[in-house]
Amino acid sequence: MAYPVFDLHCDTADRIGWATLDLDLRFTAGTDGYFPGDETHPQDFDLIEGNACAISLAKIGNTPWAQCFATFVPDEIPTAHAARFQAQIMAHMSGQAMLNHDRMVNVRSAADIRPALKDGKVACIHTIENATFFAEDPALIEVLKSLGVLMSSLSWNAQGPLASGHDTHAGLTAAGIEALTQMEHAGMILDVSHLNDECFDEVVAHATRPFVASHSNSRAVCGVKRNLTDDQFRTIRDMGGIVGLNYCSEFLSNDATDKTTADVTFDQLAAHIEHWLDLGGEDVIALGGDWDGAKVPAFLSDASKMPEFQNMLSKHFGKTVMQKLCSDNALAFFERY
Repeated sequence: MAYPVFDLHCDTADRIGWATLDLDLRFTAGTDGYFPGDETHPQDFDLIEGNACAISLAKIGNTPWAQCFATFVPDEIPTAHAARFQAQIMAHMSGQAMLNHDRMVNVRSAADIRPALKDGKVACIHTIENATFFAEDPALIEVLKSLGVLMSSLSWNAQGPLASGHDTHAGLTAAGIEALTQMEHAGMILDVSHLNDECFDEVVAHATRPFVASHSNSRAVCGVKRNLTDDQFRTIRDMGGIVGLNYCSEFLSNDATDKTTADVTFDQLAAHIEHWLDLGGEDVIALGGDWDGAKVPAFLSDASKMPEFQNMLSKHFGKTVMQKLCSDNALAFFERY
């Protein structure tokens, strides 16, 4: 059996829940109602068991697995409709966990994660990517935390009502600062992946608790803006946070293109881990694969590749680093937060 996995980010929930959305939401967010960037009919992703996604119960197999299933709210969804979009995707994901209760557990708090892993089950952790609707109703932060949303980000790539991503240089809004304050009060973890550099600095200025970059790599190794600078990594380290390694090929290698993503090598991925270890990040590194939301290398095409990936990590970095990266650091962070 493979070592337990704790992955901080995937987009599987949107993919399997797309067909269950109200039609107006589906057509607002996706071309002709299909999942954005995917020509496959959305009903193909309706079930988590045996689906066409990178993450499914069949692909996870017997590996104890804690997965942060993000509800990704596309920038195209109007803020007034975003809460309804999130509720429907999360409800479908929760339902999938209940339908497969013999193998999955709906996590309501961090205390539920370790027992699920011990039992060899999949811990279904609900998170949000781009919680724009907090701007209209900050009270939803406390409500969603009570329902099991343990982590959320404030933006995706565009300028938003709370914060902005790398398409802009805008900073945190007053609503974004209020959301950060309310998240810390509720005990909901802030995810800074996708924030632009200006917003990152402003988060640091206002945050009183540690935070997470759930799926970001090293900008020193691969120079895309979605990756973290060394100073940003050190800040997360010093504040007691963690950083999830993103498998997106174009965030791993400067040479990756749409035609070469599958050719990114393990050594190119390992360079990010090596750099972070050089920065004193042994207790900071985690997994944040971005499965079902990005093009990834062939050796990490889906969850079934994890046992062999762990073997590769052990041979390259040793067993202790592999275990910390794959689950120990993330589990320890969620439990102490």
